[in-house]
Amino acid sequence: MRTQYCGHLNKALAGQTVELCGWVNRRRDLGGLIFIDMRDREGVVQVVIDPDMKDVFDIANQLRNEFCIKITGEVRVRPGSQVNKDMATGEVEVLARGLEIINRAEPLPLDFNQNNSEEQRLKHRYLDLRRPEMSDRIKLRAKASSFVRRFLDDNGFLDIETPVLTKATPEGARDYLVPSRVHKGKFYALPQSPQLFKQLLMMSGFDRYYQIVKCFRDEDLRADRQPEFTQIDIETSFMTAVEVREKMEEMIRNMWQELLNVDLGDFPMMSYEEAMRRFGSDKPDLRNPLELVDVADILKDVEFKVFSGPANDEKGRVAVIRVPGGAELSRKQIDEYTKYVGIYGAKGLAWMKVNDRAAGFEGVQSPVAKFLNEEVVNAILDRTGAGSGDIILFGADSAKVVTEAMGALRLKLGIDRELTDTSKWAPLWVVDWPMFEDDDEGNLHAVHHPFTAPLGVTPEELKANPAGTLSDAYDMVLNGYEVGGGSVRIHNSEMQTAVFDLLGIEEDEQQQKFGFLLEALKYGTPPHAGLAFGLDRLVMLLCGTENIRDVIAFPKTTAAACLLTDAPSEANPAALEELALTITAAQKEQNDA
Repeated sequence: MRTQYCGHLNKALAGQTVELCGWVNRRRDLGGLIFIDMRDREGVVQVVIDPDMKDVFDIANQLRNEFCIKITGEVRVRPGSQVNKDMATGEVEVLARGLEIINRAEPLPLDFNQNNSEEQRLKHRYLDLRRPEMSDRIKLRAKASSFVRRFLDDNGFLDIETPVLTKATPEGARDYLVPSRVHKGKFYALPQSPQLFKQLLMMSGFDRYYQIVKCFRDEDLRADRQPEFTQIDIETSFMTAVEVREKMEEMIRNMWQELLNVDLGDFPMMSYEEAMRRFGSDKPDLRNPLELVDVADILKDVEFKVFSGPANDEKGRVAVIRVPGGAELSRKQIDEYTKYVGIYGAKGLAWMKVNDRAAGFEGVQSPVAKFLNEEVVNAILDRTGAGSGDIILFGADSAKVVTEAMGALRLKLGIDRELTDTSKWAPLWVVDWPMFEDDDEGNLHAVHHPFTAPLGVTPEELKANPAGTLSDAYDMVLNGYEVGGGSVRIHNSEMQTAVFDLLGIEEDEQQQKFGFLLEALKYGTPPHAGLAFGLDRLVMLLCGTENIRDVIAFPKTTAAACLLTDAPSEANPAALEELALTITAAQKEQNDA
């Protein structure tokens, strides 16, 4: 039906007859002439309707926004004074010789010239996706996927599919379960990731695998999470962690170069311990110059128990952030930051303004200064490098609370004070993760997942010191977002059993849930390592938005609902009966509420 896309017209086509299909973006009636801005997925072009073409002109008088139309016309160059520099096709226009209304549009539930609520946009997503901004995002996503396939294909990776209906295995979130009609009372699980299958593929001899795959996690959502998400899943055999990181860094660096013409440069590397200590996050945003500085050793002997208590507690932490120019903060602003850290469990936020650094103790202003002597204050000023006009903010509590609260405060201050350089790209590898974390009840949990290999220890050494063992894991971070994570995997059954034992998974449960894996590990399993990228999050960063719903064609809300199709919905009673399932009265009341 068409010979060209609207957005592809240029001066080289001048004098040619073209056929265009698309939508009315805007109609302007200047009395003697009608101008149509016609839009398709590739852009907008101006169409001129001359009154001398009476039949065409009469049809053009009927047009309204979002009518679906076909135009036949001649491409002509616009006079220099009429060139529209805001349009890619602004040097040309189309003089219509024929016009067909393919389909009319009723008054729109969305206003393309105003900000619509996200609920409106999601309910009428098919209209929202017509907007050039959204169309560009979806096209960039397609280019990113295409780039990944080309890069991995060129580097010897095989695209292999893995099952969607599988067995529930613990991977950090709740599973979505699918009841079996054939095996009544039994359930499949939708995969949180293809983790075990890609390891089995390594055992099968396919030494370089990839898949752009849907994954499912039934967890609490936020702006950069969805119940179903797309993962670039990668696994290799006979490659070290360093080699995997080098290859994946090359892929992402080349992607940014090709799609954005941006050189990310070499990715620095930082240990997990350093990231948490300096930035209060395992995915630090290095565009932000603020850092957490530990001062517990300085405050151990002060009388102020709010400081000295955590300073003398092995599970406590006292850390400060120096904010350049922050002495201008009002008391109201400081109170707002105090409320903010309270979200993360902090009981308060002490502060110290440096009015005159040269004056030392006499030059600071703080409600806690009376509890501190001159030596302590000068030591804090020296360690933080504070100067006149700065403010120092204190966090004192358990290490977990201080790290999370001050890490979040650092990010907020960076944006509020315009200290974060949003024009930069800041990539990073975070390595040397702890193997386990303690839930404060004596139970260990895998920091990554239970198939991650410990770093440089035997099963016996791991059992002797699980809390002090690092894992051979790595995360790729970009601008404060974790865009990919992976590890070297366990490739022998003795180590895998040792990890399961430490996680409190009994032998019967090991066999029930992972018997197939433990069995496979006995038959010449190669060393293997891998990594998975969140495609949605990568595209979100490429597009310069902060919400992955902006780069997914048909996303769910934060309540895991689809406003377009009204999913999830109630099932047909006959289907439930066939699956041997019943909905209790209590569940029905909860759904109706």
